[in-house]
Amino acid sequence: MRKNIKITAAAAATAALAFGLTACGTSSDPASTSETGAKADTSKALVVAASPTPHADILNFVKKNLAAEAGLKLEVKEFTDYVLPNTATENGQVDANFFQHVPYLDDFNKKNNTHIVAVANVHLEPLGLYSKKVKDLKDIKAGQTIAVPNDTTNEGRALQLLAANGLITVKDGVGTNAKLSDITDKKGLEFKELEAATVPRALNDVDAAVINGNYAIEAKLQPAKDALVLEKAENNPYANILAVKAGNEKDARVQKLVKLLHSDEVKKFIEDTYKGSVVPAFGPVAKS
Repeated sequence: MRKNIKITAAAAATAALAFGLTACGTSSDPASTSETGAKADTSKALVVAASPTPHADILNFVKKNLAAEAGLKLEVKEFTDYVLPNTATENGQVDANFFQHVPYLDDFNKKNNTHIVAVANVHLEPLGLYSKKVKDLKDIKAGQTIAVPNDTTNEGRALQLLAANGLITVKDGVGTNAKLSDITDKKGLEFKELEAATVPRALNDVDAAVINGNYAIEAKLQPAKDALVLEKAENNPYANILAVKAGNEKDARVQKLVKLLHSDEVKKFIEDTYKGSVVPAFGPVAKS
């Protein structure tokens, strides 16, 4: 998922009109019952809001190659912001969304009084440590400077990556909310906080930098090849998720989509298409 995009209410309204969304409420077909007792019409298309790349690309692969055989009608609506997919899901304009990770979703629900829940992990756009001055993690030494993103979510994520690889230690329990002040042992390293989008441009000025996957790709870096170390997908709270409004988790159409998204065919599509810049992250949803 990309960095949060702030949009005005007017821009949101304009975008909603542009997408021409119509309510996709449920009907009384007994074939599928949600956790709240509401019944979904499984003959209707499952409408999923998604960011264009890689989310909509993955869904369109499923739609083209797998959905019909599984008896799933799938409709993909693309969004380029990070607000409308959740509000449209909350309001019933779409049935599900695929664009975000759990820490963003938790924050969004808290701030907007929405009731969106994660159903399944799908993929990870891994954060990585990059350098133009050293070739191996073991070459990071005391006295060197590492650039990290300065926003709350990504800085905590960066520090946990560094801690997981033995470059620093942080306070117990801080998790993804870790800040520089939570470092208990810098091991002689210095840190430079920068806006996430500008971190790649600092690679010539620092010894190493922690860069978000999307910004690494924009900077012509190949995460699987160029990173000294990458986040692991297993149990990663930043895995991008399929999400629905609370109560719709057991909609038969949603469960069919989860099964298809976790298929060997989708795994191969992700690996072949994105070559390490996006990696499969199937499995239970990790908490932030």
